[in-house]
Amino acid sequence: MDYVALFHVVFGTAAAAAGAAALNQWWERRVDALMRRTRTRPIPAGRMPPLQALVLGIALSVFGVAYLAIVCNLLSATLTAITIGIYIFAYTPLKRTSTGNTAVGAIPGAIPPMIGWAAARGNIGAGAWSLFAIIFLWQLPHFFAIAWMYREDYSRAGFRMISSDDRSGEKSASQSVFFCILLLVMAGLPAFLGIVNFVYLAIELLLSGLFIAIAMRFLRMRTASAARALFLASIVYLPLILAALVLTKS
Repeated sequence: MDYVALFHVVFGTAAAAAGAAALNQWWERRVDALMRRTRTRPIPAGRMPPLQALVLGIALSVFGVAYLAIVCNLLSATLTAITIGIYIFAYTPLKRTSTGNTAVGAIPGAIPPMIGWAAARGNIGAGAWSLFAIIFLWQLPHFFAIAWMYREDYSRAGFRMISSDDRSGEKSASQSVFFCILLLVMAGLPAFLGIVNFVYLAIELLLSGLFIAIAMRFLRMRTASAARALFLASIVYLPLILAALVLTKS
């Protein structure tokens, strides 16, 4: 493994991600102040002036894209610019107008593995798309659980989430189960593409099966504790599945 190249792509991507996060918090500074979950962020809490956050966000975003273009390649830089663009100009405003914002927001959330792939190989192959699919699908039950736990907070801020008119939790939970099942199928693709050996497939089936079971528990119980369990399971699932990909690489 080329650890110097790894450092460069992680550094550039992290700078761009930090810039996008700063721009998102600048854009949503007023609604962040209305939500218990976000009111302690730097801008609504008064620890950072809005203009400073805007300048910092633009600077970090431009720096991250330029760094990747110069040190890695144009493809990784282009993917990073697309990620920032979708996150800021599509996902962020959609949160106030459409419940489809979660799926749109999952697109920039799933592109970073493709950035790494492009930086290392100079292309976007089937393996890169399989990684995109895993991260994309993983985000949906993860954020559905969060949105249902904090549905009153989101409604107070005027965000349109799948949980907004889902007091019973049936819609959020059933969608979580559906995407966990789809994740089980799609997360197995790297084994069939020859990226990893079939030991990975056994690990993936076990992890995804447990993830589905916890999502089904949320569907059955539809309580805050069951939603939190799904959220916590998602946090455990992702690093484990990524570690399995690394350790079983062909």
